[in-house]
Amino acid sequence: MNNLIKTCLSILVLSLTIGCKETKREDTASNNETKEQVVPTDLKWSQRMALSEMHRFPDPTLLDFQKEPRWSYTNGLVLQAISRVIEKYPDSSLYNYIYDYGNRMINEDGSINTYKIGNYNLDMIKSGDATLYLFDKTGEQRFKKAMDTLHAQLVDQPTTSEGGYWHKKRYPYQMWLDGVFMAEPFHTKYALTFMDGEAQKKVLDKIILQFDLIEKYNKDPKTGLYFHGWDESREQRWADAKTGLSQNFWSRGMGWYGMALVDILDHFPKEHAGYERLVSYLKGYAEAIIKYQDQTGTWYQVLNMPEREGNYLEATGTAMFTYTLAKGVNKGYLDKSFMAYAEKGWQGILDQFISVEENGVVNLNKCCGVAGLGGDPYRDGSFDYYINEIIRSNDPKGTGPFMFAALELNK
Repeated sequence: MNNLIKTCLSILVLSLTIGCKETKREDTASNNETKEQVVPTDLKWSQRMALSEMHRFPDPTLLDFQKEPRWSYTNGLVLQAISRVIEKYPDSSLYNYIYDYGNRMINEDGSINTYKIGNYNLDMIKSGDATLYLFDKTGEQRFKKAMDTLHAQLVDQPTTSEGGYWHKKRYPYQMWLDGVFMAEPFHTKYALTFMDGEAQKKVLDKIILQFDLIEKYNKDPKTGLYFHGWDESREQRWADAKTGLSQNFWSRGMGWYGMALVDILDHFPKEHAGYERLVSYLKGYAEAIIKYQDQTGTWYQVLNMPEREGNYLEATGTAMFTYTLAKGVNKGYLDKSFMAYAEKGWQGILDQFISVEENGVVNLNKCCGVAGLGGDPYRDGSFDYYINEIIRSNDPKGTGPFMFAALELNK
Protein backbone atom coordinates (compact mmCIF):
# COMPACT_ATOMS: atom_id res chain seq x y z
CA MET A 1 0.00 0.00 0.00
CA ASN A 2 2.79 2.40 0.91
CA ASN A 3 4.54 1.63 -2.39
CA LEU A 4 1.29 2.33 -4.26
CA ILE A 5 0.91 5.73 -2.52
CA LYS A 6 4.54 6.61 -3.30
CA THR A 7 4.03 5.70 -6.94
CA CYS A 8 0.88 7.81 -7.19
CA LEU A 9 2.63 10.77 -5.56
CA SER A 10 5.55 10.45 -7.95
CA ILE A 11 3.20 10.48 -10.95
CA LEU A 12 1.41 13.55 -9.56
CA VAL A 13 4.68 15.46 -9.00
CA LEU A 14 5.91 14.57 -12.49
CA SER A 15 2.63 15.76 -14.04
CA LEU A 16 2.82 19.07 -12.19
CA THR A 17 6.44 19.56 -13.23
CA ILE A 18 5.66 18.90 -16.89
CA GLY A 19 2.72 21.26 -16.67
CA CYS A 20 4.90 24.03 -15.24
CA LYS A 21 7.49 23.54 -17.94
CA GLU A 22 4.83 23.68 -20.66
CA THR A 23 3.39 26.83 -19.14
CA LYS A 24 6.83 28.42 -19.01
CA ARG A 25 7.41 27.53 -22.64
CA GLU A 26 4.11 29.17 -23.60
CA ASP A 27 5.01 32.32 -21.64
CA THR A 28 8.33 32.51 -23.46
CA ALA A 29 6.60 32.16 -26.79
CA SER A 30 4.19 34.90 -25.82
CA ASN A 31 7.07 37.21 -24.90
CA ASN A 32 8.75 36.53 -28.21
CA GLU A 33 5.56 37.44 -29.98
CA THR A 34 5.52 40.86 -28.30
CA LYS A 35 9.03 41.56 -29.63
CA GLU A 36 7.94 41.84 -33.24
CA GLN A 37 10.20 43.81 -35.54
CA VAL A 38 9.15 47.45 -35.36
CA VAL A 39 11.95 48.41 -37.75
CA PRO A 40 13.06 45.85 -40.37
CA THR A 41 16.80 45.29 -40.25
CA ASP A 42 17.13 44.67 -44.00
CA LEU A 43 16.46 48.31 -44.89
CA LYS A 44 19.00 51.07 -45.48
CA TRP A 45 20.27 52.83 -42.36
CA SER A 46 18.48 56.02 -43.38
CA GLN A 47 15.15 54.21 -43.55
CA ARG A 48 15.79 52.43 -40.28
CA MET A 49 16.52 55.67 -38.45
CA ALA A 50 13.48 57.39 -39.96
CA LEU A 51 11.21 54.59 -38.80
CA SER A 52 12.94 54.54 -35.41
CA GLU A 53 12.30 58.25 -34.93
CA MET A 54 8.65 57.79 -35.84
CA HIS A 55 8.45 54.94 -33.32
CA ARG A 56 10.10 56.99 -30.57
CA PHE A 57 8.02 60.07 -31.26
CA PRO A 58 4.66 59.03 -32.79
CA ASP A 59 3.67 62.68 -32.52
CA PRO A 60 6.01 64.75 -34.76
CA THR A 61 5.20 67.93 -32.84
CA LEU A 62 6.90 66.36 -29.81
CA LEU A 63 10.21 65.54 -31.46
CA ASP A 64 13.15 66.42 -29.21
CA PHE A 65 11.49 64.96 -26.12
CA GLN A 66 8.96 67.79 -25.84
CA LYS A 67 5.86 67.62 -23.65
CA GLU A 68 3.88 70.15 -25.66
CA PRO A 69 3.69 70.71 -29.44
CA ARG A 70 6.08 73.35 -30.70
CA TRP A 71 7.47 74.86 -33.88
CA SER A 72 11.22 74.36 -33.64
CA TYR A 73 14.39 73.72 -35.60
CA THR A 74 14.78 70.20 -34.22
CA ASN A 75 11.44 69.14 -35.65
CA GLY A 76 12.36 70.77 -38.93
CA LEU A 77 15.75 69.08 -39.07
CA VAL A 78 14.43 65.54 -38.55
CA LEU A 79 11.48 66.05 -40.88
CA GLN A 80 13.74 67.44 -43.61
CA ALA A 81 15.92 64.36 -43.25
CA ILE A 82 12.86 62.10 -43.46
CA SER A 83 11.70 63.95 -46.58
CA ARG A 84 15.01 63.09 -48.24
CA VAL A 85 14.56 59.45 -47.22
CA ILE A 86 11.12 59.46 -48.85
CA GLU A 87 12.46 60.94 -52.06
CA LYS A 88 14.78 57.94 -52.41
CA TYR A 89 12.63 55.29 -50.73
CA PRO A 90 8.94 56.28 -50.99
CA ASP A 91 6.94 55.49 -47.85
CA SER A 92 3.45 56.84 -47.28
CA SER A 93 3.67 56.43 -43.50
CA LEU A 94 6.74 58.66 -43.38
CA TYR A 95 5.09 61.23 -45.64
CA ASN A 96 2.01 61.27 -43.42
CA TYR A 97 4.30 61.87 -40.45
CA ILE A 98 5.69 65.03 -42.04
CA TYR A 99 2.25 66.18 -43.12
CA ASP A 100 0.91 65.67 -39.60
CA TYR A 101 3.43 68.22 -38.32
CA GLY A 102 2.60 70.82 -40.95
CA ASN A 103 -1.13 70.19 -40.71
CA ARG A 104 -1.23 70.72 -36.95
CA MET A 105 1.29 73.53 -36.63
CA ILE A 106 0.16 75.67 -39.57
CA ASN A 107 -3.39 76.99 -39.53
CA GLU A 108 -5.65 77.63 -42.52
CA ASP A 109 -4.71 81.32 -42.54
CA GLY A 110 -1.01 80.42 -42.60
CA SER A 111 -0.33 81.41 -39.00
CA ILE A 112 2.14 79.17 -37.18
CA ASN A 113 1.31 77.80 -33.75
CA THR A 114 3.82 78.67 -30.97
CA TYR A 115 5.88 80.85 -33.37
CA LYS A 116 6.48 84.52 -32.57
CA ILE A 117 7.99 86.63 -35.31
CA GLY A 118 8.98 89.31 -32.81
CA ASN A 119 11.52 86.98 -31.21
CA TYR A 120 13.61 87.18 -34.39
CA ASN A 121 15.02 83.74 -33.66
CA LEU A 122 16.96 82.24 -36.59
CA ASP A 123 16.37 78.74 -35.24
CA MET A 124 12.68 79.06 -36.06
CA ILE A 125 13.37 79.34 -39.79
CA LYS A 126 14.56 75.73 -40.06
CA SER A 127 11.10 74.16 -40.19
CA GLY A 128 10.60 76.18 -43.36
CA ASP A 129 12.39 73.42 -45.31
CA ALA A 130 9.74 70.86 -44.35
CA THR A 131 7.04 73.45 -45.08
CA LEU A 132 8.40 74.01 -48.59
CA TYR A 133 8.45 70.25 -49.11
CA LEU A 134 4.77 70.05 -48.12
CA PHE A 135 3.86 72.97 -50.35
CA ASP A 136 5.55 71.28 -53.31
CA LYS A 137 3.61 68.08 -52.63
CA THR A 138 0.20 69.57 -51.84
CA GLY A 139 0.00 73.09 -53.21
CA GLU A 140 -1.82 74.15 -50.04
CA GLN A 141 -1.64 77.94 -49.81
CA ARG A 142 -1.42 77.95 -46.02
CA PHE A 143 2.08 76.50 -46.36
CA LYS A 144 3.07 79.30 -48.74
CA LYS A 145 1.69 81.89 -46.30
CA ALA A 146 3.69 80.37 -43.47
CA MET A 147 6.85 80.60 -45.55
CA ASP A 148 6.03 84.22 -46.36
CA THR A 149 6.04 84.88 -42.63
CA LEU A 150 9.45 83.28 -42.21
CA HIS A 151 10.77 85.37 -45.09
CA ALA A 152 9.30 88.49 -43.47
CA GLN A 153 11.23 87.68 -40.30
CA LEU A 154 14.49 87.57 -42.23
CA VAL A 155 13.72 90.84 -43.99
CA ASP A 156 13.49 92.59 -40.63
CA GLN A 157 16.00 90.46 -38.68
CA PRO A 158 18.19 92.75 -36.53
CA THR A 159 21.79 92.88 -37.78
CA THR A 160 25.32 93.82 -36.83
CA SER A 161 26.80 97.01 -38.25
CA GLU A 162 27.83 95.10 -41.40
CA GLY A 163 24.50 93.33 -41.93
CA GLY A 164 25.11 90.04 -40.13
CA TYR A 165 21.98 88.56 -38.59
CA TRP A 166 21.76 88.52 -34.81
CA HIS A 167 21.20 84.91 -33.79
CA LYS A 168 18.13 85.98 -31.81
CA LYS A 169 16.71 89.30 -30.71
CA ARG A 170 17.67 88.43 -27.14
CA TYR A 171 21.24 87.72 -28.29
CA PRO A 172 22.07 91.17 -29.70
CA TYR A 173 25.06 91.69 -32.00
CA GLN A 174 25.91 87.97 -31.88
CA MET A 175 26.55 85.74 -34.89
CA TRP A 176 26.58 81.99 -34.19
CA LEU A 177 27.62 79.24 -36.59
CA ASP A 178 24.20 77.64 -36.10
CA GLY A 179 22.36 80.53 -37.69
CA VAL A 180 23.48 80.08 -41.30
CA PHE A 181 22.24 76.48 -41.34
CA MET A 182 18.92 77.38 -39.73
CA ALA A 183 18.09 80.17 -42.17
CA GLU A 184 20.10 80.32 -45.36
CA PRO A 185 19.38 77.08 -47.27
CA PHE A 186 15.66 77.71 -46.79
CA HIS A 187 15.92 81.40 -47.68
CA THR A 188 17.83 80.53 -50.86
CA LYS A 189 15.12 78.09 -51.99
CA TYR A 190 12.40 80.58 -51.07
CA ALA A 191 14.02 83.38 -53.08
CA LEU A 192 14.57 81.19 -56.15
CA THR A 193 11.04 79.75 -56.00
CA PHE A 194 8.93 82.81 -55.21
CA MET A 195 11.00 85.86 -56.18
CA ASP A 196 12.75 87.21 -59.25
CA GLY A 197 14.67 90.17 -60.58
CA GLU A 198 16.20 92.70 -58.24
CA ALA A 199 14.20 91.46 -55.23
CA GLN A 200 15.67 87.99 -55.63
CA LYS A 201 19.20 89.33 -56.10
CA LYS A 202 18.90 91.43 -52.96
CA VAL A 203 18.05 88.33 -50.90
CA LEU A 204 20.84 86.25 -52.45
CA ASP A 205 23.37 89.01 -51.79
CA LYS A 206 22.28 89.16 -48.15
CA ILE A 207 22.60 85.38 -47.84
CA ILE A 208 26.16 85.42 -49.16
CA LEU A 209 26.99 88.22 -46.73
CA GLN A 210 26.16 85.97 -43.78
CA PHE A 211 28.78 83.43 -44.87
CA ASP A 212 31.31 86.16 -45.67
CA LEU A 213 30.98 87.55 -42.15
CA ILE A 214 31.34 84.12 -40.53
CA GLU A 215 34.55 83.68 -42.51
CA LYS A 216 35.74 87.14 -41.54
CA TYR A 217 35.10 86.89 -37.81
CA ASN A 218 34.50 83.31 -36.62
CA LYS A 219 37.28 81.52 -38.50
CA ASP A 220 40.61 80.95 -36.77
CA PRO A 221 43.43 81.55 -39.29
CA LYS A 222 45.84 79.25 -37.44
CA THR A 223 43.74 76.06 -37.35
CA GLY A 224 41.09 76.76 -39.99
CA LEU A 225 38.47 75.89 -37.35
CA TYR A 226 35.58 78.17 -36.42
CA PHE A 227 34.65 79.59 -33.05
CA HIS A 228 31.04 78.98 -32.05
CA GLY A 229 30.06 82.62 -31.55
CA TRP A 230 31.16 86.20 -32.22
CA ASP A 231 29.87 89.22 -30.33
CA GLU A 232 30.38 92.49 -32.18
CA SER A 233 29.61 94.48 -29.02
CA ARG A 234 32.12 92.55 -26.85
CA GLU A 235 29.61 92.83 -24.03
CA GLN A 236 29.11 89.13 -23.36
CA ARG A 237 31.18 87.45 -20.67
CA TRP A 238 31.90 84.59 -23.05
CA ALA A 239 33.39 86.98 -25.63
CA ASP A 240 37.09 87.80 -25.83
CA ALA A 241 37.59 91.50 -25.06
CA LYS A 242 39.65 92.07 -28.20
CA THR A 243 38.16 89.73 -30.80
CA GLY A 244 34.61 89.25 -29.51
CA LEU A 245 34.99 85.51 -30.08
CA SER A 246 33.91 82.65 -27.85
CA GLN A 247 36.63 80.45 -26.39
CA ASN A 248 36.37 77.05 -28.06
CA PHE A 249 35.87 75.02 -31.20
CA TRP A 250 32.66 73.13 -30.48
CA SER A 251 32.05 70.10 -32.66
CA ARG A 252 28.35 70.61 -33.40
CA GLY A 253 28.77 74.34 -33.87
CA MET A 254 31.16 73.64 -36.69
CA GLY A 255 28.90 70.84 -37.89
CA TRP A 256 26.06 73.30 -38.44
CA TYR A 257 28.29 75.46 -40.58
CA GLY A 258 29.52 72.60 -42.76
CA MET A 259 25.99 71.39 -43.42
CA ALA A 260 24.95 74.94 -44.29
CA LEU A 261 27.67 75.11 -46.95
CA VAL A 262 26.86 71.83 -48.69
CA ASP A 263 23.10 72.36 -48.48
CA ILE A 264 23.07 75.90 -49.83
CA LEU A 265 25.24 74.89 -52.78
CA ASP A 266 22.44 72.57 -53.89
CA HIS A 267 20.47 75.63 -54.91
CA PHE A 268 22.62 78.75 -55.01
CA PRO A 269 22.99 80.05 -58.59
CA LYS A 270 26.42 79.30 -60.07
CA GLU A 271 26.36 82.58 -61.94
CA HIS A 272 26.19 84.58 -58.70
CA ALA A 273 29.51 86.14 -57.70
CA GLY A 274 29.32 84.50 -54.28
CA TYR A 275 29.01 80.91 -55.52
CA GLU A 276 32.73 80.28 -55.92
CA ARG A 277 33.38 81.82 -52.51
CA LEU A 278 31.01 79.29 -50.94
CA VAL A 279 32.91 76.46 -52.63
CA SER A 280 36.23 77.84 -51.42
CA TYR A 281 34.88 78.15 -47.88
CA LEU A 282 33.83 74.49 -47.99
CA LYS A 283 37.24 73.37 -49.23
CA GLY A 284 39.03 75.19 -46.43
CA TYR A 285 36.54 73.81 -43.91
CA ALA A 286 37.08 70.23 -45.08
CA GLU A 287 40.86 70.58 -44.91
CA ALA A 288 40.55 71.79 -41.32
CA ILE A 289 38.21 69.14 -39.91
CA ILE A 290 40.05 66.10 -41.26
CA LYS A 291 43.10 67.14 -39.21
CA TYR A 292 41.08 66.59 -36.04
CA GLN A 293 39.40 63.29 -36.95
CA ASP A 294 40.16 60.67 -34.30
CA GLN A 295 41.61 57.29 -35.21
CA THR A 296 38.16 55.81 -34.53
CA GLY A 297 36.80 57.94 -37.37
CA THR A 298 34.81 60.16 -35.01
CA TRP A 299 35.38 63.65 -33.62
CA TYR A 300 35.61 65.05 -30.09
CA GLN A 301 33.10 67.37 -28.43
CA VAL A 302 35.78 70.07 -28.19
CA LEU A 303 37.57 69.49 -31.45
CA ASN A 304 41.16 70.44 -30.76
CA MET A 305 41.60 69.04 -27.25
CA PRO A 306 41.37 65.23 -27.58
CA GLU A 307 43.77 64.57 -24.71
CA ARG A 308 42.12 66.87 -22.19
CA GLU A 309 40.37 65.07 -19.35
CA GLY A 310 36.61 64.94 -19.70
CA ASN A 311 36.51 65.44 -23.46
CA TYR A 312 34.62 62.72 -25.32
CA LEU A 313 33.84 61.40 -28.78
CA GLU A 314 30.51 62.96 -29.72
CA ALA A 315 27.85 61.70 -32.13
CA THR A 316 26.05 64.78 -33.49
CA GLY A 317 29.14 66.62 -34.69
CA THR A 318 30.57 63.39 -36.11
CA ALA A 319 27.39 62.75 -38.13
CA MET A 320 27.45 66.32 -39.44
CA PHE A 321 31.10 66.17 -40.50
CA THR A 322 30.59 62.79 -42.16
CA TYR A 323 27.63 64.12 -44.12
CA THR A 324 29.41 67.31 -45.15
CA LEU A 325 32.46 65.46 -46.47
CA ALA A 326 30.42 62.79 -48.29
CA LYS A 327 28.08 65.25 -49.94
CA GLY A 328 30.93 67.60 -50.80
CA VAL A 329 32.59 64.81 -52.76
CA ASN A 330 29.37 63.52 -54.33
CA LYS A 331 28.50 66.98 -55.61
CA GLY A 332 31.99 67.63 -56.92
CA TYR A 333 32.85 70.48 -54.55
CA LEU A 334 35.59 68.49 -52.80
CA ASP A 335 38.35 66.27 -54.12
CA LYS A 336 37.50 62.56 -54.17
CA SER A 337 40.20 61.91 -51.56
CA PHE A 338 37.88 63.32 -48.90
CA MET A 339 35.51 60.38 -49.33
CA ALA A 340 37.91 58.16 -47.39
CA TYR A 341 37.46 60.42 -44.36
CA ALA A 342 33.67 60.27 -44.77
CA GLU A 343 33.75 56.48 -44.96
CA LYS A 344 35.95 56.35 -41.87
CA GLY A 345 33.54 58.68 -40.10
CA TRP A 346 30.61 56.47 -40.99
CA GLN A 347 32.29 53.35 -39.67
CA GLY A 348 33.15 55.27 -36.52
CA ILE A 349 29.50 56.17 -36.04
CA LEU A 350 28.48 52.52 -36.29
CA ASP A 351 31.27 51.34 -34.00
CA GLN A 352 31.09 54.04 -31.35
CA PHE A 353 27.53 55.31 -31.25
CA ILE A 354 24.95 52.95 -32.77
CA SER A 355 22.99 50.29 -30.90
CA VAL A 356 20.01 48.31 -32.18
CA GLU A 357 17.22 47.02 -29.96
CA GLU A 358 15.68 43.57 -30.32
CA ASN A 359 12.70 45.09 -32.14
CA GLY A 360 15.01 46.69 -34.70
CA VAL A 361 14.81 50.25 -33.36
CA VAL A 362 18.09 52.09 -33.98
CA ASN A 363 19.65 54.29 -31.30
CA LEU A 364 22.30 56.97 -31.75
CA ASN A 365 24.15 57.31 -28.45
CA LYS A 366 26.59 59.82 -26.94
CA CYS A 367 24.88 62.92 -28.29
CA CYS A 368 25.51 66.30 -26.68
CA GLY A 369 21.98 67.26 -25.71
CA VAL A 370 22.29 71.02 -25.89
CA ALA A 371 24.90 73.76 -25.86
CA GLY A 372 24.86 77.49 -26.42
CA LEU A 373 26.24 80.80 -25.23
CA GLY A 374 24.91 83.29 -22.70
CA GLY A 375 21.30 82.98 -21.58
CA ASP A 376 20.02 82.10 -18.13
CA PRO A 377 21.60 80.12 -16.51
CA TYR A 378 24.65 81.65 -18.14
CA ARG A 379 26.69 79.54 -20.57
CA ASP A 380 30.27 80.77 -20.72
CA GLY A 381 31.53 78.66 -23.63
CA SER A 382 34.41 77.24 -21.58
CA PHE A 383 35.82 73.76 -22.05
CA ASP A 384 34.21 72.68 -18.79
CA TYR A 385 30.87 74.01 -19.97
CA TYR A 386 30.88 72.01 -23.21
CA ILE A 387 31.91 68.71 -21.65
CA ASN A 388 29.41 68.96 -18.79
CA GLU A 389 26.25 69.57 -20.78
CA ILE A 390 23.84 66.63 -20.84
CA ILE A 391 24.78 63.59 -22.96
CA ARG A 392 21.83 61.56 -24.22
CA SER A 393 20.71 59.13 -26.89
CA ASN A 394 18.70 59.93 -30.00
CA ASP A 395 19.02 63.67 -29.90
CA PRO A 396 17.39 64.95 -33.13
CA LYS A 397 20.45 67.09 -33.82
CA GLY A 398 22.20 63.77 -34.37
CA THR A 399 19.51 61.53 -35.83
CA GLY A 400 18.76 64.02 -38.61
CA PRO A 401 22.38 64.32 -39.79
CA PHE A 402 22.76 60.55 -39.39
CA MET A 403 20.05 60.12 -42.03
CA PHE A 404 21.71 62.74 -44.24
CA ALA A 405 25.03 60.90 -44.02
CA ALA A 406 23.50 57.47 -44.59
CA LEU A 407 21.82 58.72 -47.78
CA GLU A 408 24.98 60.32 -49.15
CA LEU A 409 27.00 57.18 -48.49
CA ASN A 410 24.19 54.86 -49.64
CA LYS A 411 24.58 52.77 -46.50
